[in-house]
Formats: sequence, C-alpha cells, structure tokens
Amino acid sequence: MTEQEFQQEAANYLTRVAAWVDRLDDEGLDRSTGDGIVTLEFDDGAKYVLNRQSGAHQMWFAAGARAWHYDWRDGAWCDDRDGHRLDARLADVVAAKLGRPVLPFS
Repeated sequence: MTEQEFQQEAANYLTRVAAWVDRLDDEGLDRSTGDGIVTLEFDDGAKYVLNRQSGAHQMWFAAGARAWHYDWRDGAWCDDRDGHRLDARLADVVAAKLGRPVLPFS
C-alpha cells in the first residue's frame, strides 16, 4: 500500500466511524474529530481513541486499558494479531460501554 492509498483509506474510515457514532444517537456518547483521529467520549468521562498511524500504515484503537493495531487487508482494517475486523471491535466495545447492542458498520 502506498502512502497515498493509506491516507485515503484511513481518512475514509475515520469519516465513516464519525458518521456511525452520530447515527447511534445516544446521549451517553459523543465524538470529536481531528486530523487523523476520532475520539469517542462517554458520559462517565471515559474516552476511546481511534487514530491513524502513518509511519506504520496502521489504524490504532484504544478503549480503556486495551489497545489494538490494525492493518489494511482484503478491503478491511484487520487486527495484526488475530485478524478480527476493526468495525466489529468498535461495535463490541461501544455496545459494552453503553450497555446496549449496537450494529456494526461495514
């Protein structure tokens, strides 16, 4: 993957995550965005952070005391250890934090 391809895929994904959070329409969850980052902010003060890591050509996601690194493979961001998809992980941890099911996006 070239630098330009990485930047495009990362930007597209971050935009989609921000829109997904907005569609969840949950008063207990807000989001902020910056250059290459989406921060999910919960009512209890917890913050989960998704950001691009240009040097590694990865997306990094931190939720509480856990963090994951994702590579672009087969048209999706996949964990560099066990291969799970980032969209599924996002939905799982946000659902757990909100205490209700949320639909992942693809």
